[in-house]
Order: sequence, then structure tokens, then C-alpha cells
Amino acid sequence: MRSSRCLRLFENIYASRWITSSRITTRELHKTAVRQTDGVYTALTEMRVKTPWIEALRKQQKDGIDPRKKSDQHATPSDRDLTPKKMSDSYHRVVIPLAQDPWLNDNYLNANGHIRLGTIFMDLDALSGVIAYKHTGESVTTVTAAVDRITINHPLKEICDLELSGQVTFATGRSSMEISLQVAKAPKEGSQVQKEDVLMTCAFTMVSLDPSTKKSVKISPVLVESEEERRLFALGEKNSNAKKALAKTALRKQTPNDEESDLIHAMWLRQLEYHDPNNPIRKPDNVVYMESTRMHSSQIMQPQYRNRHNFMIFGGFLLKQTFELAFCCAAAFSHSRPTFVSLDPSTFENPVPVGSVLYLTATVAYTDPPLVTTPDDVHRTSDVGSNLQDEASDSNYTRVQIRIDSKVRNIEHGETKPTGQFNYTFLVAQDIKIMPKTYSEFMIWVDAKRRAERVSASIRGMEASDGRAQAPDDGKIDRITE
Repeated sequence: MRSSRCLRLFENIYASRWITSSRITTRELHKTAVRQTDGVYTALTEMRVKTPWIEALRKQQKDGIDPRKKSDQHATPSDRDLTPKKMSDSYHRVVIPLAQDPWLNDNYLNANGHIRLGTIFMDLDALSGVIAYKHTGESVTTVTAAVDRITINHPLKEICDLELSGQVTFATGRSSMEISLQVAKAPKEGSQVQKEDVLMTCAFTMVSLDPSTKKSVKISPVLVESEEERRLFALGEKNSNAKKALAKTALRKQTPNDEESDLIHAMWLRQLEYHDPNNPIRKPDNVVYMESTRMHSSQIMQPQYRNRHNFMIFGGFLLKQTFELAFCCAAAFSHSRPTFVSLDPSTFENPVPVGSVLYLTATVAYTDPPLVTTPDDVHRTSDVGSNLQDEASDSNYTRVQIRIDSKVRNIEHGETKPTGQFNYTFLVAQDIKIMPKTYSEFMIWVDAKRRAERVSASIRGMEASDGRAQAPDDGKIDRITE
């Protein structure tokens, strides 16, 4: 009897504790932060996600309208106020307290304790969305059209609070705007960010669309007031004109020029030498064929990655995924830990719907120093084989450009659309070179070579206009980054 009473008492106590534990667990679940999104800092998510996924889904099912498809009915008012706005009107600043909150670092540090740049990229895209809507208002849909450049200015050598800030710096009244952003060490209260504390700078191009028709709509132009604002506006105008000129000279519209054709021919001849049984020259170990560098990933796009309009994936998530695949590709290619240098001008072509399948392909597109020299050196020699760089070079560092091609398919795989091309540059502590074989690979190589040259010229131009003489990044600086 005593043992039975003890057993019942034990069961009652156990049941009571189980119920109490369940209730506590339930309360904790209800305390989960609203608008919790994958990896994006909370202060940047309020404008990104406003409606729980289940509510948005039920509304779509009830109304029978697919918000992802175009409609003939305009949703943007035709009488919107489009008076010019100050740059400062769109300014936004957020401080991420990494030095104060160790738990926050779980989202921002990798296994080695280094900053996860992919997560920072997500935050930057979310911040550009906040800034864009401060400029345009709520009656339009604003999407990321391109990332014009993300550059590491000063390496991060310690874990510190980070200040993310930016504003609209170029808008003429058409549908697009350029947003300039920076990441810096958060200054003390009442102090300004110093130049040496700016860790990263970037520019995003955003485009405003009618939520229903998906067609571009006009936005307010930027009102320029100070000399610094005039400089920023002029830089944005220069970038806009450069992108238009670039579209006219793309390889889909023009063949490679004479210099590029000579380089392609020189590499093709070297391939013949590598495979000629009567020629003693063989492919060195540090020369890798482009086809062997490709890496692929595929994944279903889940609701937690959606944008503020609920049914499309937000651009920052795509930046994070492409960056991490590019990092892996550079590491596998070089058998070393890459150092991120820059995200070069990259485009978003088509939106990525929630529930679709995203396919990413990474390719080593270009290495600097390249395998071949310039055609000027080619014509100064009589032997084509001597046109090539010394493959036993003493160089210990190579810039590696990774190209990510992305496409999206619906779950039934009945429709495929390209969603963008992303171009990342890393520095690796290896002397290693890429060699294309097919015509398609040569076009990838030429496109990447042009990109590298434009970026170098752009950096030199900015330094000259700034009166700065910045030493080239040789990659030998220790960095707390991926």
C-alpha cells in the first residue's frame, strides 16, 4: 500500500512538473520576438516583414489573387507628391552592438571567430530597403536592381560595435535611385566616424515599381544642397552613365577586341602545347582548367527569407548565399583561406519567389596576375610560347575573381529564369592561374578581365579625385573577416 501511494504521489508530482514545464515552454514560445527573420538584425526587419506568413498566405487564398503576377490595375496613386527631397531626409543609421552582446555574435561570427561578411551583406541590403522607402513612401514596391560595389576599406582587427548608415545620393525623378552605405566602428556618443574607422563602403541601385502592374514608377528627385552632396550626386551620375555604356559593349552585343582576341589565341596555343606528345611542355600544377573549378548549390526558398511584400525573397539573402558559395569556390580552387577584397558590380535580373528552387553556379572566372601577358608583349617576341607569364613565378598572392550565375525554377521545374550574376574578388596566398578551354569559358574570362580592369581604373580615379595615394592591398594584413 505504501509503495502504491508513493508511486501515485510520484506520478502526480511528475505530471504537475510536466504541465508546469509545458506551460513555461508555451509562454516562452509566445515571447518569441515578432518579425524574427533569418540572420538580419532586428532593428532592420520592421519594414522588411510586416505580416506573418500564414496570414499573407490565407489572404492570397481567400482573394484568389497571386501577388507575384502582373495585373492591369494600377496600385500606385497617380497624384503622389514627387517634390524633390533632401539627401538627409533618407539618412538612416543602425548600431549593431557586437561588443556588448556575446549572444548576438552567434549570427555574426564564424567558427574561427571572424566576422561573417555574408550576414553583414544581408543587413546592408535590408538597410538600403529602409532608406529607399524613406525616400519613396509606402505606395510603391522597391526592389534591389544591382549592387554596384562593396569594398573593404580598412580591415577589421577586433570585434566592436558596428554602425551601418547611408542615404539616397542619386535620384533624378525616374524610377531608380543610388543608395550609398558604409559600415564603420561605432563612434562614442557625440563623436563622428573617422575615415580610418570606415570598414566597408558600398552602393546599391534600387528601382521602384507599381505593386500590381510591376512596371516602373517615378520617384522624387534628390535635392542637392552642399558641396559634398554635389560630389556624391556627380559620382552617382557617373556610375549610372557607366552602366549604360557598359550595356552597349557587352560580349552579347560585341565581339572581343583585337587585344582580347590575341590573348585568347595565345592561351589556345598553349593548350595545344600542353597536349602535344612531341612537346616537352606540360601543364604546371598551378594552372587549373576553368571547367574543374565549378561548384553548384540548390535550395528551396522558404518564407523566412521573404521581403516586405511577402511572396518574394529579399535581395540580402541572395547576397549571403552567393558570397558563401563564392568563398567556398575560391578556397577549393586555391587550397587556402581566401581574403575578401570586393563585390564588383553585380545585377539582379528577375525576382525569386517564395517556394521556388534557387540554383547557383560558381566559377573561377579570372586570376590576376593572369596566365598570359598583354598583346604588346606578344608582338615583341617571335615565339608565341614566350608570350606567357612565367608559370614558376615567385608571386605569393593571386587575386581570384569568382562569378556566380543564379537561376530560379518553379517547384515543378516547368519554368526557368535567370535571377542575376554576382562577381566576387578574393585574395589568396598562392600563385595559381585559371585557364579556359571552350569558347564559352573564354567569353567568361574576357568579361571578368574587363571587369577587373574597370574596377582598377575606377579605384585609381576615386583616389585621384580624393587626393589620396592609397597603397594597393597586398592581402598581407590580418583580417577578422571571412
